[in-house]
Amino acid sequence: MKSVKTLTLLVCLIIFSCAKEKENPVKTYHTTWQHYLGDPEQTHYSTLKQIDTSNVAGLKLAWSYKSGGLEDERTTQIQTNPMIVDKMLYGVNAALELFALNAATGEEIWNFEPPESKDSGLGVNRGLSFWESQGEDPSRIFFSSGSNLFAINISDGKPISSFGNDGSIDLRDGLGRDPQQLSVVANTPGIIHKNLLIQGTRVGEGPGSSPGHIRAYNVLTGAIEWTFHTIPQPGEMGYETWPQEAYKTVGGANSWPGMALDQERGMVYIPTGSAAFDWYGGDRAGANLFANSLLALDANTGERKWHFQMVHHDTWDRDLPAPPNLFEMEKDGETIPAVAQVTKSGHVFVFNRITGEPLFPIEEKSYPSSPLVGEESYATQPLPTKPKPFARQILNETDLYDPNRPAFVDDFVDKDQNIDPPTVLEKFKGITSKGQFIPIDTIGTMLYPGADGGAEWGGAALDPRSGIMYVNSNEMAWIVRMREVGGKDGEESNPGQSLAQIHCARCHGGEFQGLAGIPELQTVKDRLSVDSIATVIKSGRGAMPGMPNLNDTEIRAISNFISGITEETDHRVEETSVKVPYAVAGFGRFKDDRGFPVVKPPWGTLNAIDLNSGEYLWTIPLGHEEQLNDPNIPVSGTENYGGPVITAGGVLFIAATKDEKIRAFHMKTGQQLWEDQLPAGGYATPATYDVDGQQYVVIACGGGKMGTPSGDEYRAYTLK
Repeated sequence: MKSVKTLTLLVCLIIFSCAKEKENPVKTYHTTWQHYLGDPEQTHYSTLKQIDTSNVAGLKLAWSYKSGGLEDERTTQIQTNPMIVDKMLYGVNAALELFALNAATGEEIWNFEPPESKDSGLGVNRGLSFWESQGEDPSRIFFSSGSNLFAINISDGKPISSFGNDGSIDLRDGLGRDPQQLSVVANTPGIIHKNLLIQGTRVGEGPGSSPGHIRAYNVLTGAIEWTFHTIPQPGEMGYETWPQEAYKTVGGANSWPGMALDQERGMVYIPTGSAAFDWYGGDRAGANLFANSLLALDANTGERKWHFQMVHHDTWDRDLPAPPNLFEMEKDGETIPAVAQVTKSGHVFVFNRITGEPLFPIEEKSYPSSPLVGEESYATQPLPTKPKPFARQILNETDLYDPNRPAFVDDFVDKDQNIDPPTVLEKFKGITSKGQFIPIDTIGTMLYPGADGGAEWGGAALDPRSGIMYVNSNEMAWIVRMREVGGKDGEESNPGQSLAQIHCARCHGGEFQGLAGIPELQTVKDRLSVDSIATVIKSGRGAMPGMPNLNDTEIRAISNFISGITEETDHRVEETSVKVPYAVAGFGRFKDDRGFPVVKPPWGTLNAIDLNSGEYLWTIPLGHEEQLNDPNIPVSGTENYGGPVITAGGVLFIAATKDEKIRAFHMKTGQQLWEDQLPAGGYATPATYDVDGQQYVVIACGGGKMGTPSGDEYRAYTLK
C-alpha cells in the first residue's frame, strides 16, 4: 500500500495539473528585474529557467558584497528588493545609501550617500523605481531616504539637478498641512506610468499623524501632477464617512506597501492602511474611506474608478500590508482581468480589475460593539467566502502548544514585580479570544493572526501563466490591551507619562519594556541625557520616525518622564494629554518562557492557491526553530518577513525566516530542493536575473528583526 506521503504528493500533482498554463504569455520584462518585485503587475515572476527543479540543488555562492551602514549588531535592517538593469545591480544599505554593482561579479561601480544619511528617523527602504529615457533626459532611479525622494542618474549615481530642488523633493510638501510638523517617509518605491511617478508614503500611527494622500510626480521636474485625498475633503466621495472636520486633523489612510499597474489600461491599484490613531477611533466615527481600501485609479489623472474597503473603521491596525497582484483569471470558460489583495488577517480578496466586481462572494458579517467609552465600532466587516484564509482565524484552548509553560507576552512584563508569571493557559483564560474583528478592550484581546499578519509586506507571488498564488504567512498570536490615559490603569499620573502612553507605548510596549527588535525605554535614562532623548523623539532614530507634530513642551514632558525627572505640571501639556482618552497598555506577541509562540506549530507557512478555483494546492511549514527539541515536530515554521520569487524553471525562492536561511521549493509540490545559511536574516524579497546567459538569485541579508543580529551583506547565487 502506498504511503500517505506518496498519496498526498500524487493528489497535489493531479490538482496542480488542473491549473493549466496559458499559451500566451507574459511580458518581455519578465526576463529582467528592473521593477520592484519584478514587474508593474507585482507578480514576483521571472521567465528565466536556467535554474530549474533538476539542478537548483547545485547553486553556489557567486559573489557577496558588504554594503556597510551598520549601526550596531541588532538595530539596523536591509529590506531591499534589488533592481537589475543592463548588467548592473542597484541596492540600498542599512544607512539608506544607494549603490550600483556589476551584477555578475558584485564589484562596486558607484555609490550615493544622501546629505541626510547620518540623520535620524530615515526609516527603511524596500526597493527602487526606474524611469527609462526615450530622449535626451538621462534615465533615472527614484530612491527615498527619510522624507526626501531623489532622482539619481543611473549611469553615474549623481542627483539630477533639474528634478525638484537640485535633485530631490520633500515628501512632506503638498499635503495641505505645515510640512515642518509632519513625519513622512517612503519605505516602498512608487510605480512609474509614462512620465509620472505615483508614490505612496509611510506616516505616523498615533494622534496628530500626517495624512496619507497619494501623489503623482512629474519624473522630469518633480512637480505634483495629481493628488488623491485618501481622507476626503468637502465635496469629495467618502467625506460623509468621517466627522466633518476630520480631514484637517486626522492622519493615516496612507499607502505604504507599494502598488500595481495595468499599463495597457492605464489603471493603478493602491492598497491603503489604517487611519490614525491605530487602536482607538473615537475621534473618527464612521467607515473612514479610503482607509483599509483597495483603490483603482486612473493612472493619468488620479480619478477614482472603483474601490473596496476591506476593514470599516479599523481599530485593529489591519493595514493592507502588501501590493496587490494583477493576473488573468479563468472562470466559467472566460478570461477575466483580475486583481488579488492579501491581508494581515490571512484573507485573499479577488476582483475584476476593470469593474471592481468581487470574483468570489464576500459576506458582511456582524460584530459586537466596543466597550471603550466614545468608540463607535462599525457593525459589520467584509470577509471573502473563498479562498479560505491562509492563516488560522481564532485561538482556542485546544490550539495551545504547551499550555502549562510559563507565559511571556512582550507587552505584559512588569520587571519590578517579583512574582511567578502565569502559565500560558492561565494567561489565555484571562483575555478575550473570539476571532477576527472583536473590539479591543481593557482586559486584553487576542489578535490572531498578529499585528504583522498573516500576510506582511513581502506579499504574494502570482504565476501569470496559471493564476496560482504563492504566499507566506505568520502564525503568531498577539495580545492587545487598552487603558485610560493616566497612570497604571487609572492611577494618577503626570502629563509626560500620559503623553508617553499615547505616543510611545504603541511601539515600545505598555510598560515601555520594548518589543522584539524595538528597544526598551525603562533604562534609556542610563544611556542618554534628557536632551538626547528629546532629540530622538523629535527627529527619530533609524527606522523610528520622528514626532515633529509634538511641540517642544510636549517633547520635554515625555523626555522628563522617561528620564525620571519630575517637574511641575504645565497646563499646556495637560490640555494636549486629554485629547485621546485611551492609550495602549499592552501590545505584543504571546509566547512562552522559551520564546516560542503559544500556538501549535506550524508558526510560519508557505501556501499555493489556485485563484481560478479558490482551492489550495499545498501548504507547508516555512523555516524551523532550531532550538525546538520536539521529535514530533521536524519542521516548525517560523515568523517570516520578506516575499517569494517564482520562475519559469518551476522553482520558488524565499528567505524571510527567523532561522536566517534562503530556500528553494518545487512550485508544483512544495518540496524543498535547496537551502543555504545566510550571514544574517534575509528579511527581504530576493531577485533573479540574467547576465550574459548566466542566471543569478540575489538576496539582501540585513537581519535585525525578531531579535536576530543585523547584517550588511548582499549574496548572489548561480550554478557555476
